[in-house]
Amino acid sequence: MRTAAFHTLGCKVNTYETEAMQQALLRAGYELRSFEEPADVYIINTCSVTNIADRKSRQMLHRAKSMNPDAVVVAAGCYAQAAGGKLKEDTAVDLIVGNHEKREIAALLERYFASHDASRLCKTGGPEDCDFRADEKDQDTGNADRAACVAVGDIAAVRAYDDISADTMSDHTRAFLKIQDGCNQFCSYCIIPYVRGRVRSRAFPELKEEVERFAAQGYRELVLTGIHLSSYGRDLERIQSAGEHAENLSDVICLLDRVEGIERIRVGSLEPQIVTEDFVRRLAGLRHFCPHFHLSMQSGSDAVLRRMNRHYSTAEFRRGVDTIRRVFPDAAITTDIIAGFPGETEEEFQETLAFTEEICFYETHIFPYSRREGTRAAEMPGQCTRAVKAARAEQLAALNRRHMREFRERRIGRWEEILVEEVAELNGRRYLLGNTREYVRIAALLHENETAPVNALISGQVTGFLTEELLELQR
Repeated sequence: MRTAAFHTLGCKVNTYETEAMQQALLRAGYELRSFEEPADVYIINTCSVTNIADRKSRQMLHRAKSMNPDAVVVAAGCYAQAAGGKLKEDTAVDLIVGNHEKREIAALLERYFASHDASRLCKTGGPEDCDFRADEKDQDTGNADRAACVAVGDIAAVRAYDDISADTMSDHTRAFLKIQDGCNQFCSYCIIPYVRGRVRSRAFPELKEEVERFAAQGYRELVLTGIHLSSYGRDLERIQSAGEHAENLSDVICLLDRVEGIERIRVGSLEPQIVTEDFVRRLAGLRHFCPHFHLSMQSGSDAVLRRMNRHYSTAEFRRGVDTIRRVFPDAAITTDIIAGFPGETEEEFQETLAFTEEICFYETHIFPYSRREGTRAAEMPGQCTRAVKAARAEQLAALNRRHMREFRERRIGRWEEILVEEVAELNGRRYLLGNTREYVRIAALLHENETAPVNALISGQVTGFLTEELLELQR
């Protein structure tokens, strides 16, 4: 029996796809190991959203090979899609698997082992000896004699949602549900449309079937994820059948809200344009929707937003936030901001700082701009220095720390419900840790002789801060 270990970098979509690949290998007879253990195969599900992500991906690939030089090291995912040619020359990497090809991981490994002696890397031959593409032409010819080193197809040509799904999750309380892939936005700083392809939505009957499996396994919280969630359904033909179907994201959320056993539904990152009065009021009528909205802002300067090729203005963003807060007064609104985008002047940065102060997000994820080869922004004039980007990121971080504390402070004295996710020892005492529906982290003391109710909903009054970032719940 062969053994395999995984390491995942990047977003929740990668987390979901790692789960799916793990299950595919289990079905193929592999035994799964933790990444720190010896294994025959190490699969790194890579990220390429920034140059830093590229570097981390390379580091993990080399770390895997150093742990077991005889193991097969697989680079899968976005970095593999973007840099397959470079990785082919990397002696730490044996098999390169693109995003569309992840669904074939078990078959690709079988072909690799069939084509290579365990002690010999395919790179000992010429490039023509190890190149292959897991596309329809190759499958039709049944050319199994070709050495399986590179399985990276033309992701831009893919138009159907990949047949990849996860039957279970390693997380004990929260299940991720991938509902779409790809992005058509082409923001000037972003490589993702080039490594994930165009928008492809998953048909609703498949979504519902998977969620029902999650519910039957005891999962109570569902997180909808995708590369560009707001685009769900744009690629689907309008369905006229009488059965359940979803044409957009709000349809998906509303229909999944009916699944028995699911207590909470969260959504990943949204584009501001999706936040209309109708969208928000539909969500307000649901039993299980969690009012935690992550709206990707990126900048509070209209001039910078135009250079980023974002498709909204600060005024439109503000209207969306106002709509949410009118319907969900206590909603948690979080965002992303890029500090030091090319050409960002001090005046434009101050606009972002002031706009962030005005909106008063619960949490802001701050990213110093990372020059990403292959994007338009990488060639733009006015690249900010590392020192400028770091200084601006720190100003935003200081504002974020204050906003986060203020949002948490407003919870003190309120009655809150958390879904228990784990037990942890703090200050010599054992606590139940979980999140509110707004995704505020809270701890409740585990009483003596009490069985830890992980995956249970518990409620009580918030009494104050247990740590700088953790509130305490009195049951």
